[in-house]
Amino acid sequence: MKKMSLISLAVVLMNSCISSPKADFEKYFNNKTMRVDYFHTGTATEEHFSIDRILSDGEWGGSVVHLLDVLEYGLYLFEIQDLESGKLLYNRGFASIFGEWQSIPEAQQQWGAFHESVRFPWPKNAVKLLMKKRDSQNNFSTIWETEINPESRAVTPADLDNNLVTKDIMINGSAHEKVDIVILGDGYTPMEMDKFYFDIEKLTARLFLVEPFKSRKSDFNIRAVETPSSVSGVNKPHPGVFARTPLSVHYSSFDSERYILTYDNKSVRNAASAVPYEFMYVLINEETYGGGGIYQLYATVAVDNKFSDYIFVHELGHHFAALADEYYTSSISYQIPEITVEPWEANITALLDGNQLKWRDMVEAGTEIPTLWDKEEFDSHAIKIQNERSQLRAEKSPERVLEELFLRQRDEETRMINAMENSGKIGAFEGASYYQNGMYRSSTDCVMFTRNKLDFCPVCQKAISNVIDQYVK
Repeated sequence: MKKMSLISLAVVLMNSCISSPKADFEKYFNNKTMRVDYFHTGTATEEHFSIDRILSDGEWGGSVVHLLDVLEYGLYLFEIQDLESGKLLYNRGFASIFGEWQSIPEAQQQWGAFHESVRFPWPKNAVKLLMKKRDSQNNFSTIWETEINPESRAVTPADLDNNLVTKDIMINGSAHEKVDIVILGDGYTPMEMDKFYFDIEKLTARLFLVEPFKSRKSDFNIRAVETPSSVSGVNKPHPGVFARTPLSVHYSSFDSERYILTYDNKSVRNAASAVPYEFMYVLINEETYGGGGIYQLYATVAVDNKFSDYIFVHELGHHFAALADEYYTSSISYQIPEITVEPWEANITALLDGNQLKWRDMVEAGTEIPTLWDKEEFDSHAIKIQNERSQLRAEKSPERVLEELFLRQRDEETRMINAMENSGKIGAFEGASYYQNGMYRSSTDCVMFTRNKLDFCPVCQKAISNVIDQYVK
């Protein structure tokens, strides 16, 4: 046998001392999911956390390699540290309903309380959970921490046997090596389960015609969980249509008529735990236009509207990659702060330093920054449409009338944008994230900007692919 050189021996010894991510997983975690449920309470200017319960959320379905979030999207970030050594074992950025609620006028006047969860691999030893939030400079700072001993009597290792019916929609490999999406439904009666699966097939088929999901379809697993309701449809407070459903989904979130959320985090989490998942979509058995999407929580869509395919793709952009809305003329409930720092979202910029444009490597040489587009003409038309929309809502017009307006808006805006000089280019186009001025998007059009097309712009595609990379082998 040949003698090993000193250099080769040194390399072998060095490699043996460096732990791989998978080795870290096996050293510090069991193949099981820990779910920490907590109450997130406060006002516009303060917030507090209190543990509800710590319990098993089923077999661990996430990556055993990508344990650390290198992207750190989201308003919040949680970390799991080994209590003895202080080693960072796992972290994920996320957003929350409470974080959104803090930005609406109601939070200035009263307290709010929301139930939330964080999920991570089941630790073998005691750990510290740290909750971090972005400060005024968009840097993460710790706002709460607690210690968790998996052997404590306060921790429940028993799995939930909820007896819900599950179905594999598309399986491309192990949950540890793929992006796993669970699809739930609300407002579907037992007699409408065939419709539930039809809606899943229709909407997911459309998603995988859109890049980068089209090219990376084999990186995904999709599973469904049935949550049958005694009534068809969900709660719609604005028109006075009230319903009690298993997941408590409702329109009128934050008093925004078409914003669909559920505050019943516990019921949603318990249902989703029937299968491995990282991302969650809730299909709403309704015709009325609406949806919602919160990063690392869930996305929702009303399935029977003429724009359901657009909503499905758009809201997944929020939930999957924390993409910001790029439009700026719709009525919203949020109080928009003054622009003082660069936003953390991957698809918008305040352009405070043109030399540090986030997507500068994707801009064609010679492209002017900021980039000109026919903004005045577009804004004038958008305001006109918004006024028509407000009038139709005030008159309680049928949904088909609003759909006709949206279709006309889409046709006219498509014509306008396609005729613009810099249409199709990557640059910095003013108007984004509810700001008419001072905030910029990368393209004249994108599914995050208008209903005109179901495509993500190249910058959004890159952000989505970066997220996919954090979950696949």
